Amino acid sequence: MTQPMMTATTQPSVFSPLAKVLLDSFQEGVIVFDSQGRILYSNSAGRAVLSEAGLDPMGAKDDLLPELAAIGGRLSPLRVGGLDLGEAIFLPHREGPTTLADREKDAIVRSLEAHAWRLAETAKTLGISRTTLWRRLRAYGLHRDGRTKWDQHSSTA
Repeated sequence: MTQPMMTATTQPSVFSPLAKVLLDSFQEGVIVFDSQGRILYSNSAGRAVLSEAGLDPMGAKDDLLPELAAIGGRLSPLRVGGLDLGEAIFLPHREGPTTLADREKDAIVRSLEAHAWRLAETAKTLGISRTTLWRRLRAYGLHRDGRTKWDQHSSTA
């Protein structure tokens, strides 16, 4: 007999691998709470929302709901017959970079910002050479001093 898989909240996993794959295939974020308000599972989009919002991924539902509702989350009860199993919150899919080039540019900018525009550290984190990073910076019109059209657009959005 196999042991139940433990999650970050130390709760036994109640989701089959198929259920997890299904939840992970959703473009919108899904966070599932048990009947006591603890997070049982969140798909990758849900984890990304929690991370971007600076919320505790092991937090209680009552602590997370105001923030998640503010970004458009929809709460839905999970019931089988008369049995209350918990709740799930569905978070809207947020548009981001759609082309490969836009995704690459976004990854480079995020990595540059995370490393205070230190190119050697950024290149190492991205798994590319400094020369390749310089070429990408030039191709996307990114400058080491951070003055770019892209930065101006992202700060006004």
